[in-house]
This record gives sequence, structure tokens and C-alpha cells, in this order.
Amino acid sequence: MLKDFSKYKILVVDDIPANILLLKVMLEQSKLQVFTAGSSKEAYTQLNKEPVDLILLDILMPEVNGFELAEQLKNNPDYQDIPIIFLTALNATSDIIKGFDLGADDFISKPFNKEELLVRVRYQLTLLEAKRTIQQQTVELKKTISGRDKLYSVIAHDLRMPMSSLKMSLNILTMKTGEFNAIDPDIVEILQNANELSEKLFILLDNLLKWTRSQLGGLVAFKQDINLSELTEGVIEVASMIAANKHIKLNFISANSEETDVFVDIDMIKTSIRNLLSNAIKFSYSGSEIDVVVERKNDDVILRVVDHGCGISQEAQCKLMDVETHYTTYGTENESGSGLGLLLVNEFMKLNHGRMFFISKEGEGSTFGFALPVKEASF
Repeated sequence: MLKDFSKYKILVVDDIPANILLLKVMLEQSKLQVFTAGSSKEAYTQLNKEPVDLILLDILMPEVNGFELAEQLKNNPDYQDIPIIFLTALNATSDIIKGFDLGADDFISKPFNKEELLVRVRYQLTLLEAKRTIQQQTVELKKTISGRDKLYSVIAHDLRMPMSSLKMSLNILTMKTGEFNAIDPDIVEILQNANELSEKLFILLDNLLKWTRSQLGGLVAFKQDINLSELTEGVIEVASMIAANKHIKLNFISANSEETDVFVDIDMIKTSIRNLLSNAIKFSYSGSEIDVVVERKNDDVILRVVDHGCGISQEAQCKLMDVETHYTTYGTENESGSGLGLLLVNEFMKLNHGRMFFISKEGEGSTFGFALPVKEASF
């Protein structure tokens, strides 16, 4: 509750001078600033001269009564947010309902009780202060969001594009090294490591940008027909270079690939496959194998990434999909991660009417995957 009310201005509107004087004395004793008006016309004149925080308004006045003045004020953008307390000897339920329908915030019955009057006035001023605080915080929040969105736009354009170009250049150089026998093996290794690092950085940046967009509600699925087997094969080809650095073999298994057509957002699904493969490589041991299976089961097209790595404890499994926990851990060769990959896969599946799933046993490995509705053949 507010302690200092001296900054607040109150307008008392009543056609009886004795009532105005009584209210003025009561309110000024509480350090409130009081302005007065003997009619609706005088009230408008006073409001035009001095903005106020609260209006105490008598109902029974000649010419324009309190109900009519309240209706006019609530329909005027300049005054509609000023709280109104009606002063009335009318105690009929219909009058009270009418007052609230016109936008009244409270009623005070005549004759006035000083304690009741001050409690009701202070309560309305406390509500007003809270409302103003919320409005100010909303303005500041909008400024913060606007600044954040501009920063996001800069990051998305100024970082993602050159990172993508660097990744592509290193990819090409790495593939070309096999054509030149004279290149120092140490240079080849450095180039391969740089290529792997650029791939990981690109995945991290891409995940961060897409996760941010998803949390801002800015992600929309632009769907088209694709063959999941063919898409997966392309992602595996790129991931194989990273897997090779850990001497991990990726096995692609797809029976009846012509039955794996889906209607989805290609970029979201490609990112999902890439994240599942990246996780599997991270938690697999050197020299092991990872199976990537794409198959149709009933009305779903299923993708499974099966590794034989370290697996996940039961306790950790409970944290994997918790956005608040933001769980992450190190890989078999101390690789770090952002913890966003699986959260992003789960989000993308929802946007494409699919579902993500996983099973894991500590010390034995994990299976992560997703199911998407099969695209029905058109005739």
C-alpha cells in the first residue's frame, strides 16, 4: 500500500458547497491535493486546466448529473482512464449497477464516513499506481524486445552467412586434399580439424538462431513434398566427415525408400536429422558404428539414429526435454554442447505434426528418432 499520497490530485464534483468543503478538509488532512467543481461544466473546465488522478463525483446534480458526466468522461480518450468514485445517497441496487456499467470504480454513500472515504480513495490510488507501473514496464519491455529483435536480425545475417561460406569452403578444401599427394599430412589434419570445428560452430549458431525464433513465436513451417530417405542420405554424407574424425562409421538403412514420402518443412527436418546425428557421434566411442534407419510403419515414416555409446542415466533422461533445466553434458571425448539440439528437434516435430522419441540405457547406447505422418499418394 502507498505511504505518500501528496503527489496525487483529486477532483471533487458536487453541487452542494458544504459537501465540497467537508470532502476538501478530509482529503487535505491526508496530504492529498484537492480541486473542486460545483457542476459538470466546471468539472470539464478544471480538467482542462489541471490533470487529476481521481474524481469524486456526486450523482444527483442539476443539468448534467453524475451518471451523464461519467459516461461523457469514459467516452473521452483524454479522461477515460481516470478512476471515478461516485458520491451518492442512492442505495438502490439498480443505481449501483448502472454506475458500474458506466465505468465507476467505487461508490461512497452519503453521509460520509471519514475513515471509509480515505480507505476507498487510497485503495483506488494504489491501484492507479500499480497500473501506471505496469504500463511503464510494458513500454520498457517493448523497447527491450525491439532491441533484441534487431540484434537477432544482425546475428542471423552478419554471422550465419559468413559462417556458412566458411564451412562450405573448408568442406571443399578437405575433399580436395585427397587429390594432392604432396600435401603435408599435418596440414591435412589441421584442415580436417578446422572443417569439423566449422561444422560444429555452424550447427551451434543455427540451433541458437532457430531456438530463439521458436521461443519468439517466429517459426513457421513451410511444407513441401520430400522423400525422407533421400534427405537423410544427404545429411549423412556431410556428417560422415565429422564421424570419420572419431573413426565412427555411419550405416544408412532404408527399405522401400519410395514409401518414405512426407509433407514437411525441409529445413526443419534436415536440422533435426543433423542434430540427432551430431548427438550420436558426440556420445559414441571411437571405432564404433551408428545405424540410421528410415522406414515406414503404418501411417508414419520413422527415422531412428541408433548408437552404441555411453547411453544416458535414468536421472538425466528426465532432464533432457526440460527447457528450464537446459541439460547438457560432455561427450565420450569431452566434447561440449549447448543442450539445444534435442529441444529444437522436439519443437520442429510439433510444427510438422510429428513426434520425437528416444530410449537409452546407461553403458549400452541410445536410440533417438522421430515419426512423421506419411504423405498420402494422390491420384
